[in-house]
Amino acid sequence: MTRLLPLALGAVLGLALHAPAAEAAARKPASLAIVHARVVTMDEQLHVHDDGTIIIDGGNIVAVGPAGLEKDYATARTIDAQGNIAMPGMVNAHNHIAMMAFRGLGEYRTDDRLRKFFFPLESRMLSRRLINVASRQAAMELAVAGVTTVVDMYYHEDEVAEAVREVGIRGVLGETVINFPVVDAPEPYGGFQYAVDFVERFKDDPLITPAFAPHAPYSVSPQMLARIQQAAERYDVPVLMHLVEPLDEWERVKARFPEAAGFGDELEYLDSTGILSPRLLAAHVLRADDKDIALLKARGVGIAHNPKANTKGHGGLSPALEMMRAGLGVGLGTDGPLSSNQMDIVSIMGYAKRVATIRHPETTTYTPPELVAMATIGGARALKMDDRIGSLEPGKAADVILVDTRSLNMQPLYDVYAAIAYQADAGDIYTTIVNGRVVARDGKVLTIDLDRQQQEWNRVTREVAEFARTLDY
Repeated sequence: MTRLLPLALGAVLGLALHAPAAEAAARKPASLAIVHARVVTMDEQLHVHDDGTIIIDGGNIVAVGPAGLEKDYATARTIDAQGNIAMPGMVNAHNHIAMMAFRGLGEYRTDDRLRKFFFPLESRMLSRRLINVASRQAAMELAVAGVTTVVDMYYHEDEVAEAVREVGIRGVLGETVINFPVVDAPEPYGGFQYAVDFVERFKDDPLITPAFAPHAPYSVSPQMLARIQQAAERYDVPVLMHLVEPLDEWERVKARFPEAAGFGDELEYLDSTGILSPRLLAAHVLRADDKDIALLKARGVGIAHNPKANTKGHGGLSPALEMMRAGLGVGLGTDGPLSSNQMDIVSIMGYAKRVATIRHPETTTYTPPELVAMATIGGARALKMDDRIGSLEPGKAADVILVDTRSLNMQPLYDVYAAIAYQADAGDIYTTIVNGRVVARDGKVLTIDLDRQQQEWNRVTREVAEFARTLDY
């Protein structure tokens, strides 16, 4: 018996010595852990983990839960959120980011700013170089403001894609198809073949989702709309379009395309082309009655609500609340930097509430969770990408932002949704992660040569300023 005791004791000590190694070996590998965060998941049940953990491996979220979850993982890197908010990256559901080069110009005009000021700027100044440099500048601003996915429609969209991808955010990018010559298509509707080439080039890119972008019902024929829809089906990509924006849009459609006159209203006409489908993300939709909303819902159309651009441009007050309550996917957008000037979605949430209250003074409008949802999972649903982005759930892309709750404007913090929707500003977002990669931190983009971008940006804006001085203010 006395001989066995040392052997038994040695065995126990051996087990003790090997236990940490065995425990470490049992831990699952992961690339990043975010710990001690107030995790606002935006999942179906709106789970919030007050002291939460997010585990990321590569480009995906692998686990979300309470403090201590990280002990099950061997992570290469850990970010201590120190009690600050971690939430899904925001979706800017409608933009023309290369217009950044023209932001702030023509603001003194009160009549026909589009045709008398902006169209001459586009005609004279647009080029591949300007679009690339301005898109990179805009993507930087989006990244530091917590926008991890931007929806864009413009010209030379391949240049936009290169810039967005270089900064490292996600882009759903549509090449414009329109019935008159533009910078990248000297023939009317030349954008269609450009769009096909663009889609084929970027179809499998991890960050870029290419799309077709028919400009508007009054600038694209029913035959071309049908052709675009067929191509979108063939390539399995989205369609982006302005819809029901100008006050006289239906009259313009009927005047330009006589076949439209046989239909009772604009949406009935568009439905006949096949363009109303789950692939379509419709920007604006400023006038829609119950029948229109029912049709949009039946066809699965997504909506990009742009309240700041709509009110600045005298467009009107959108029935976005009615569309959301009817079950449509509704996201928030800014429109181009000429239309609302600001690019962040943080400031749009509270503004959307105020605009809705003007439209419905006697009705309870958006709740704070609904506003945060529109900024995140709502935009994802509008894009039919909610299986991939928009909430913090295992299996989804690791698009995460951290929001400083210690700033003066975030105090006191009684309700996390109300604080995000009404108190936060873009400067409170101090870390932006896209596809598992930290792309911005403390107001700086980490992915590009900032000095080189500043030099190129200065050159572009000098050239624009010189030409703008020749235009009628």
